[in-house]
Amino acid sequence: MRKLYFLPAALLLGLAACNNAGDQAASADSTKKAGADSMAMNHNMSDSATKITPVPEIPAGAKVFFKNLKNGETVKSPLKVEMGVEGMTVDSVSKKIIASGSGHHHLFIDAEDSLASGTVVPKDSTHLHFGNAQTSAEIKLTPGEHKLTLQYADGIHRSYGSKLATTIKVKVK
Repeated sequence: MRKLYFLPAALLLGLAACNNAGDQAASADSTKKAGADSMAMNHNMSDSATKITPVPEIPAGAKVFFKNLKNGETVKSPLKVEMGVEGMTVDSVSKKIIASGSGHHHLFIDAEDSLASGTVVPKDSTHLHFGNAQTSAEIKLTPGEHKLTLQYADGIHRSYGSKLATTIKVKVK
């Protein structure tokens, strides 16, 4: 008798598992879009329930740069990195500002030279966020050559693209 109850329960479990697997495949394809959508919604930055505010325009002449480092320079670790920007305001993400001329720094360590405009900057060991309007940081690097990229982004971490990025290489003793 007990075997008769077990078989229908097992079939229902199998059907539920198959349905979830299809949902996971579909959601894997839309992970990037969903991440950007949810960040915008969480920051109350959408024009409507279905449209995200566009990445703000970059003011003419705006640029980011390393204040204290030069390309090819030999340095010691830990390394102080001073980040500069002209033509833009450095704002904290807590202000939830998405406006032309506003943003904050990100530092990429041994990663890409920039992200496409509108791409949300990942947060991991090679993509450092300075969303509290920081303009300097101390980082530890292993001996050898390293590529450092400054990437400026808006109030919800969307890249301004290569126009507001700069890359240098340093050699750590």
